[in-house]
Amino acid sequence: MTLEASAAPLADVYDVALVDLDGVAYRGPVAIPHAPESLTAARAAGMGVVFITNNASREPGTVAEHLVSLGIEASPDEVLTSAQAAAALLATEVDRDAPVLVVGGPGLVTAVREAGFRRVSSADEHPVAVVQGFAPEVSWRDLAEAAYAIQRGARHVVSNLDLTLPNERGLAPGNGSLVGAVVNATGVTPLSAGKPEPAMYQLAVLRRGAVRPLVVGDRLDTDLGGARAAGYPGLHVLTGVSDARDAVLAAPRERPTFIAADLRGLLEAHPAPAPDADGWWRCGARAARVQGGELRLDGQGHVDIDLVRAACGAAWAAADGGHALSPDAVPELTPEAAPVHGR
Repeated sequence: MTLEASAAPLADVYDVALVDLDGVAYRGPVAIPHAPESLTAARAAGMGVVFITNNASREPGTVAEHLVSLGIEASPDEVLTSAQAAAALLATEVDRDAPVLVVGGPGLVTAVREAGFRRVSSADEHPVAVVQGFAPEVSWRDLAEAAYAIQRGARHVVSNLDLTLPNERGLAPGNGSLVGAVVNATGVTPLSAGKPEPAMYQLAVLRRGAVRPLVVGDRLDTDLGGARAAGYPGLHVLTGVSDARDAVLAAPRERPTFIAADLRGLLEAHPAPAPDADGWWRCGARAARVQGGELRLDGQGHVDIDLVRAACGAAWAAADGGHALSPDAVPELTPEAAPVHGR
């Protein structure tokens, strides 16, 4: 398994991009460089866009307003949150109009209400399920109520299990970290609706009637793992949590189909790495190989995205052949900015 090639820009090949938000379109209140203009150009090429987020704290309309304020075209019906996915999952577990304890923000509250459930605020109101999603205002008391309800037999459904949440200051604790506190208190493993489970992507594709969807994300464990689980191709952009070194070391279930420095990758053709007779994996003018248990790179000094692609080809082939590299055998790889080709 290696990266694939696309002779045409991805925006010309795929009919809808399923785009993650945090670390792809924006970081906190700031747009990721090149994201607004790249998404505008992709739409102009005929590519639809659906924003898919594991963050359950905000309602789709609020998310769309945030995107528009950053210069990114978006409407509420182009936003799919893990709160909506959690409510859909909850509907498969308990009856409509059942009492449900909601631990999360306005986005989760609205999604649960619109799905037909009756919200309660205490374990003493006998909820049949607890649905949990991230919100900055979630407190110890909220987590304690969730634990009490689950100990009394309530189902535990969560929007996602992301351990971290990227923002403009760094990585903050994500919903998975808060869920972990409840799990530690109850010993009960929850059902998760968010990425890397495939349900959110499948729901987005169904809503849009897409035929050739492309997942776009910055996290290998959730975004690209979810793409693999759903059977959709994925573009990994190096603007968020998982960097190029992580991509080189990626497990098969998390490997992207394409890789790019940022969302300008939607407007590019993508060459694929291929091995030569001497054991080097080559992509464009760059080359990498695994030798003696170490990843060796060509001697051109600077790092560009073709070198990252070549390194992925070499490392993945070695791992698939039973010779996986240790992290210590892979150097840091930070591609330098480069002009976009293909449009």
